[in-house]
Amino acid sequence: MRFDLMDLRLFLSIADSGSITQGAERVHLALASASARIRGMEEALGVALLARGRRGVRPTPAGQALVHHARLMMEQHERMKGELGAYARGLKGHVRLLCNTAAMSEFLPDALGPYLAAHPNIDIDLEERPSYQIVQAVAQGLADLGIVADTVDPGALETFPFRVDRLVVVVPRRHALARRRQLAFRDIVDRDFVGLSPGSALQEHLGDHAARAGRALKLRVRVGGFDAVCRMVEHGSGIGIVPETAARRCRRAMAVGIVKLAEPWALRHLTLCVRRLEALPAHAQQLVQHLRAH
Repeated sequence: MRFDLMDLRLFLSIADSGSITQGAERVHLALASASARIRGMEEALGVALLARGRRGVRPTPAGQALVHHARLMMEQHERMKGELGAYARGLKGHVRLLCNTAAMSEFLPDALGPYLAAHPNIDIDLEERPSYQIVQAVAQGLADLGIVADTVDPGALETFPFRVDRLVVVVPRRHALARRRQLAFRDIVDRDFVGLSPGSALQEHLGDHAARAGRALKLRVRVGGFDAVCRMVEHGSGIGIVPETAARRCRRAMAVGIVKLAEPWALRHLTLCVRRLEALPAHAQQLVQHLRAH
């Protein structure tokens, strides 16, 4: 029985995504090649590793055991590369970082840019996820670190403060709501909204709060980022909810107003989370320290 590192990385990616196709894409393999590798692993072990269903795949009990051992081996491999980096410039470190929408769009670009410039041999696999999924992925070893809102319980993960993120309502500058000092979510939940693209962690978060109020958000249009939300709001397509940092930036160039969202969940503390900081490879530990300092 011989599994190479690509086999292990592929299987972890499939287990994380619940899809052979998506898992193959993440590790840059053709679907046929990925399927052949999985079949070869199952034949070598003499047991099924994935349970295949109409909605995707999930690890069998044997597959769960493989996930555990593969995770340990990949962690050790990354640690080795980090420790040998000073001696072997050809080895590249890799960090998988999951984050929510606000961190992805508002805080990480400025924080990660200097780190990547100073560490040319380090690659970062950055992906947006809802906070609860990030906690699960980090706890299961499917990501090195995550950035989550304090609306989720990090469980046994180690956590470190990152940023404060306040959600606000953006409206056209001459809209009647622009004269309000604050708005409760129940006051606007039935209005037309400009939303974010499907899969957005923030949009899922807002949808959950609407569902708790017995409503469904009326999304007139979905767009790919906060600037696009504000631009559509400026032209009267609806109202939006975005981080205050994004709203203030857009207000300098767009005719939008900002109104406080008077909900406890509108003020969010973003947190870095890891399984164990000391168990991370040296380059991943450096990234955590860099993000805490910036």
